Amino acid sequence: MTDQMVHDGKYAGEVSEIADVLRVEFADEARDRLQSIDLQMTEIRRGEGELADLIKTVREMALRFRGSASNFGLWQLGLIAHRLEDFLANVKKPPLAIIDDIQKFIDAMVDVVDGRTDQDADATLLVRGLPAKVRLDAGAIEVRDVEVLLVMLHGTGTHFVEREMQACGYRVSTCTSAFEALPMIVRTQPDMVIISAVMPELSGIDLAAALIAMPATRNVPCALITSLDPNDDYLAFLPDRVPVIHKGPSFADDLAEALSSLFLI
Repeated sequence: MTDQMVHDGKYAGEVSEIADVLRVEFADEARDRLQSIDLQMTEIRRGEGELADLIKTVREMALRFRGSASNFGLWQLGLIAHRLEDFLANVKKPPLAIIDDIQKFIDAMVDVVDGRTDQDADATLLVRGLPAKVRLDAGAIEVRDVEVLLVMLHGTGTHFVEREMQACGYRVSTCTSAFEALPMIVRTQPDMVIISAVMPELSGIDLAAALIAMPATRNVPCALITSLDPNDDYLAFLPDRVPVIHKGPSFADDLAEALSSLFLI
């Protein structure tokens, strides 16, 4: 064994040790945050706290975990945090009963941090076991076991599409980054992905083409939503099997046709 090999092995070992220490520190911090939120929920159930304060704390925690968990090998924690952040998006006046749903997210996170969730567990089952985001103004809608991922920036248009899909009873989540969406789709295998044509860094057409081309995702149905003219040259780069949903008067018809072509209705 050469001196260089010994040096490289020692260096790799030191890096691994540092990574292990940082991972333990992050897990300890995550556990403390989760325990604090659990206590906060207990106090609210006793009438001793404010729900608005809990929502704010949970959102901050979810944002931190979403951005950091994967760096420490806890990608499942990051995935749950993303779902929790999205679950609470646009919630302005939540009912007290939302605490029960938040509790399910927190319990799932604790299971990951404490090592009770197998790192090789099926992420599809993990996310489908979490509470579905529902319209609070829609009355009783039966939530179907159909996962729809919207890859879109937050805004009025996205909210409209989300409401339409929720009206169908679908479980809907949103990802605002095409780059973040790719590993999420590989891991969770949603029943449908609706992608905005215009996205920062990586376009929706690029993402759709990548999904169709990769063996890991080629069977995941996807559709493109756009305000571009149907004859726009840019749409020529879209794979033929990807249906296009046009914003505007034809939206409802395009959506129904896309769902039908992808065998979701």
